[in-house]
Amino acid sequence: MSVVNPYIQYQQNAVTSAEPGQLTLMLYNGALKFNTLAIKELEAKNIEQTNHYIQRVQAIISELTVTLNQEFKVSQNLLNLYQYLNERLVEANVKKNKQILLEVHSFLEELRDAWNQALKKIKTESAVNTGTTPKQAIDAVAG
Repeated sequence: MSVVNPYIQYQQNAVTSAEPGQLTLMLYNGALKFNTLAIKELEAKNIEQTNHYIQRVQAIISELTVTLNQEFKVSQNLLNLYQYLNERLVEANVKKNKQILLEVHSFLEELRDAWNQALKKIKTESAVNTGTTPKQAIDAVAG
């Protein structure tokens, strides 16, 4: 009989039950978490772990890239930004440069905060507009 880690089970349930817009927010939060860990490991001169966490951030950015809804004009701008962030992460990993990781962190925070505000606005507007549920409005934005 295997023992299930309740924290892992909680995370899996949160992901499988989240709405698309909330999943994007979770991805941004995950990228920020792993970027913070990469910075800490770099400061501790633990190169292997630094590399591991930078790769985790890159994987999340890749996921954000493939989930872009190309029907929206802003998607091309986000695609360009995600490509830039990925290039900066590669450079930070090769050069072991904390300043680049801090730059990436700043961009990720701004993206996360903007996305969070957009979700709040969608929920507010959908509450006013009785023809659209919050889930329908978020699905339309998230693609």
